[in-house]
Amino acid sequence: MYIRGLKWIKVERRSSGVLPLTLKVEQMFLGQYHHNLDEKGRLTIPAKFRDALAEGAFLTQGFDRNLRLITEADFEVMSEKINRLSMTDPSIRQLRRLIFSTASEVQLDRIGRTLIPQFLRDFAGLENEAIIVGVGEAIEIWSPAAWADQENLLQDADANAQRFAELDLSL
Repeated sequence: MYIRGLKWIKVERRSSGVLPLTLKVEQMFLGQYHHNLDEKGRLTIPAKFRDALAEGAFLTQGFDRNLRLITEADFEVMSEKINRLSMTDPSIRQLRRLIFSTASEVQLDRIGRTLIPQFLRDFAGLENEAIIVGVGEAIEIWSPAAWADQENLLQDADANAQRFAELDLSL
């Protein structure tokens, strides 16, 4: 589901003891959707995500044998960050190759489909079906088998407690 959320951007203490809050509205992609790919490799994007992608988007290889779909604006921000990193660092050069060599600019057609290039379908193991997952600022596209493996990892409460123990997720 595509929703609008609120992000805290500035908090300051006043003599009254009241903490004023300045808010910034941001877009978030949430939820899971099971969709089929057609014979041409087109995937229908959930209707709730389409407005955010109307101005264009980029599809790249993800880090977990999945694909990552992000808005054009977010791709530009990410590109600027990557391009500011040192070219002398071998890990940065690999990151640039990973992101930019697999990036494909995509558009939605009039019924909300986008063509997934064959090399990206091959990478993610996409054949006839895909799981579309909202992960906040981006959309991930998974093969059903790979997503089932991810869900198994995510359902392990003990492992999650250890994995996320050092993150401060308190509100």
